[in-house]
Amino acid sequence: MLLLSVVALSAQKPRVFLMDADRLASLKTSYAQNDKDAAALVADLQKKADKLLSMKPVSVMDKAITPVSGTKHDYMSQAPYFWYDSSKPNGLPYMRRDGVRNPEINKIIDHKSLDDLENAVQTLSLAWYFTGNEKYAQKAAQLLRYWFLEDATKMNPNLNYSQGIPGITDGRGIGIIETRSLMNVADAIGLLRGSNAWTMADDQGLQQWYKEYLNWLLTSKNGNEEHRAKNNHGTWFNAQAVDYALFTGDMAKAHALAEEAKQRIDSQINGQGQMKLELERTAALSYSTFNLVAWSELATLAQKAGTDLWSYHNAAGSGIRKAIDWLRPFAVGDKKWEYQQINNYNKGEAYELLLYAAFNYKDNSYLADADRTGRKGTDLLLDMLLRR
Repeated sequence: MLLLSVVALSAQKPRVFLMDADRLASLKTSYAQNDKDAAALVADLQKKADKLLSMKPVSVMDKAITPVSGTKHDYMSQAPYFWYDSSKPNGLPYMRRDGVRNPEINKIIDHKSLDDLENAVQTLSLAWYFTGNEKYAQKAAQLLRYWFLEDATKMNPNLNYSQGIPGITDGRGIGIIETRSLMNVADAIGLLRGSNAWTMADDQGLQQWYKEYLNWLLTSKNGNEEHRAKNNHGTWFNAQAVDYALFTGDMAKAHALAEEAKQRIDSQINGQGQMKLELERTAALSYSTFNLVAWSELATLAQKAGTDLWSYHNAAGSGIRKAIDWLRPFAVGDKKWEYQQINNYNKGEAYELLLYAAFNYKDNSYLADADRTGRKGTDLLLDMLLRR
């Protein structure tokens, strides 16, 4: 009976934006037809999803510290690269040590809780999408309602108090990068549509939450600050804003934000493909890779808003592909990195980026380089969605 329901639903495409709806529908059909690779993917998803069925719901209310607003419903975090300054009274204001993470930030758990929510609802919603087993949808719906919709536990749709710095500020626009996980959450919500567990009221409630958060991103002091950011923070801001506009059905806004990204490419990437602001960091290879992952996601979203960023380049030759091609020999170890990298660089950091390049440029040389990173087979879903 379950197999019949999976077959019946197999042609339906989910409403997703970062993930490829056609690819998902094709995988679902393959699974219904007992394809070995698709069966292995779904078995892996079910194994992970089954472990999540006992997960306790997480909320911004779980943190031990209350923001200056006086309510724990406001998300809160502390800047990772700022440390107690022993030369100052009470160690204040904190001093910056770029690239060196202060473990003190782990005392405020909102960021970790949001990441845990993202990982859980993505896995559970995919398990439901492929199998039709409502227990996965029920758990995902419970977790989503608890974080976003229930009065006692919901997060207010703002990041006024993210990445605060003791002695300097209660919150900064830079902290907006922490909600990039909401893009995968939006896809998870799209996957859940059609399940009995996810109601129209739930869907409308989440749509409204994302609308309010997008409005905050585009109108608040912190949002405007991050919108103007010239480095990877600006790229991730653009990716989030386009995604949330798509998710809430505002195609005009999504298109305008995607078109705006062309100017960001012009300012970030030079004619050689270098991203100068990322090269100034103490972990320059990691941040260059990180920014290009952001560009890959933004370009994927922009396609759905009617803008082609994958092939965009200006008169100087600046473009996403030029930047990937400049970075790839360093990322896979063919060239020695000549800029700062105070932390160990794992080649696997470039795996997703190279898969995106292979998928969108239809060039298997990127796939060959991806295989050299050692991550092939470690994330079956990523492989199945981006490997041709």
